[in-house]
Amino acid sequence: MLALLPVNFRGVSRFAVALFFAMLGSLVLQPLSVFADDAALTERVHQFLYEKTQALGEEVVIDLRPPSPHLPPCLDPEPFLPNANQAPLGRVSVGVRCGEQQRQVRYLQAQIDVIGPYAVAAEDIPRGTRITQAMLDTQHGNLGELSSRTVTDAEAIIGNMTRRPISRGSTFQAHDLQAPRLVERGERVTVIAEGASFRVAREGEAMDDGGLNERVRVRFGSREIMEARVIDKGVLRVDF
Repeated sequence: MLALLPVNFRGVSRFAVALFFAMLGSLVLQPLSVFADDAALTERVHQFLYEKTQALGEEVVIDLRPPSPHLPPCLDPEPFLPNANQAPLGRVSVGVRCGEQQRQVRYLQAQIDVIGPYAVAAEDIPRGTRITQAMLDTQHGNLGELSSRTVTDAEAIIGNMTRRPISRGSTFQAHDLQAPRLVERGERVTVIAEGASFRVAREGEAMDDGGLNERVRVRFGSREIMEARVIDKGVLRVDF
């Protein structure tokens, strides 16, 4: 709080007195204006983060660091996540576009803790196993303390194959899972090419293993090789 000391203006010109009070007013009003701008900015970012995280768990705690006091006011703040494909959990950086044309960009730091459920292995799961519902269990905790690559949703785990053994009680990392093979190397497969007025199907030999939406090389005859995308068991499509 600003403390005011007694000032003796005896013998001082009116202009000097007016200048003194003008300077005093700028010292008082400017910090209040900056504080109001910062409060509006942090409130907007806090609301944005809550909207992004409220569906992840049962309780959300957001600790947002205040913006730097050395930066100019952020008008019409529009928050965004630099990594839109990653859930905002733990320590995250939040981008904010400022100004009418949003040309100014600044970043704020936040700690986001979400208490909620996450899937773990209910038993030891060997490598190469297709995961079923019975192999999963549910635990509750701070999702922000988990690895950023942890797959917490059971629905996103079921049906996938394990790339390595998973111990009982362990979480599932994205690199631990792979889509089930729909095409195996050396298998006879059907490759479909279609457009607005045509549809052609050819039979060839898969040169790679592949899961859903993965690209696989297919050999036709002895020389022709084409790459196609897996869309079903033993069926691939050529993307134009």
